[in-house]
Parts: sequence; C-alpha cells; structure tokens
Amino acid sequence: MSKIKIALMQYSPVWENHEKTIEVIESLIEKSDLADVSLLIFPEMSLTGFTMNSEKFAEEMDGISFIYFMQLSRRLKTNIFAGIIERDEKNIYNSLIHFDKSLIRAIYRKVHPFSAAKENESYSAGSSPFTTDINKITFGLSICYDLRFPELYRNYGKQKIDVLVNIANWPVSRINHWNILLQARAIENQSYMIGVNRIGSDPYLEYPGKSSVIDPMGNLLDSSNRESILIVEIDSDMVKDTRSKLPFLEDIKLV
Repeated sequence: MSKIKIALMQYSPVWENHEKTIEVIESLIEKSDLADVSLLIFPEMSLTGFTMNSEKFAEEMDGISFIYFMQLSRRLKTNIFAGIIERDEKNIYNSLIHFDKSLIRAIYRKVHPFSAAKENESYSAGSSPFTTDINKITFGLSICYDLRFPELYRNYGKQKIDVLVNIANWPVSRINHWNILLQARAIENQSYMIGVNRIGSDPYLEYPGKSSVIDPMGNLLDSSNRESILIVEIDSDMVKDTRSKLPFLEDIKLV
C-alpha cells in the first residue's frame, strides 16, 4: 500500500489537566469521520501542554496518557502518534509514542530540549533518531525544537525515510520559522514533512496552529489555523518518484 490517510489533531490542551484535555479530544473525534484514517498525530505533550512541571506529570506505562492513547488506538482501530511526558527509571523525557492498538511500536525521546525555556533542566535529552512504519511506509520522528537541527533530519534522509513528523507547541511569535523550516526539511530530504502544532494559549504563550503537510517537492498540501482534525492522504510512490528523477540524496558528502 503506497497511500494512507493521516489525521492531524489540532486543538488547545487544557493546561496541566489530562481529564479536561481528553474531553476536548473526544469532542473533536465525535464530529469527524476517521473510518479510513491509518494514523492520528497529536501535538507535543498532548494532554498537558508544554509544562516544565515534569516531576509531577511524568508517567510510566500505567499512566493516564499511556492508557488513554492505547485505548483510543484500539477503539478507532488505527495508529496514533502522541506526545507524553515519559518516566524511565530516574530520567524524564519529552517523548513521542507510536501506539498500534495493543502495542507500543516506537518511543522517540526529544534529542534537543529547548534550553531557552530551560526544558533541558526539567527533561533529559534523547540520544538518537528513531523510525517506525505503518503499512510499509516509513516515518522519522521528531519533536518541536528538533526542527531547527537539520542533521537529525539528514539522518532520516540518508535512510530514505518516506515521511518526517514533528509534533510541537510552537508559539505565534516564531510561526514564520515553523512554516519555513517544515518546507526546508521536506525539500532537502525529498520526503513528506508533517508538522502538528497546538492552538490556543497556556500561561506563558499563544499558539497559532498552522499544522501542515508538505510534499517531497516542498509544496504545501494543507494547513489549518483553527481547532480541527485535518485529514490528508499521502502517497509514498511520490517520494520514490521524486528521488528517482532528482537523485540529490545520492550526492551527500559531509554527513
């Protein structure tokens, strides 16, 4: 299968409140037809917002976020990428988890904590890229501030990954950077680039959404600036065709 439908879940998390945020998500889902969707992607720290209160909200596998997204994946019979504050023994990570019904298929831990917000003081840094797949389509995972570091995405490009994914809490003051960097990551790696950002506000910042899907030639397929579920179909054959006609990745010298 070369084509799959992906749903970008754009909403405003209720600050540091799992239960209320779940209500927001469920309301969105009730209004949408997700029958043919193979993957739902949620923003960074999906149920809490971008909190530095990591000790309070860190979860192991039996935590509320893990349980909710596992149950949601089973109920909708689809894959989910969600952002969770993950505890692993003594370390706490800002993580992207791939749920596949009754399985956790992948855990990506944010490699670049956002030092300007002192995220690096509340969260440990991940140490490596991480990929996963759905229906033989490959995905390279990343979170928010990672988008500013092209070497992470070049690693995925060299692996010939089909789709790059970034989940974020990216503020309105720098949204122009978000738009340009998403496009750049798609063009330089000849892949789809999917960015899923929250909307609304927390006690510190405003967020404009602009969740987007960029194709391997850098064309914007769709984008949204309101609370919504944005559904887009992607075709991995376009990735292969683009790389075959324009074999730029074969000429990489320094990475």
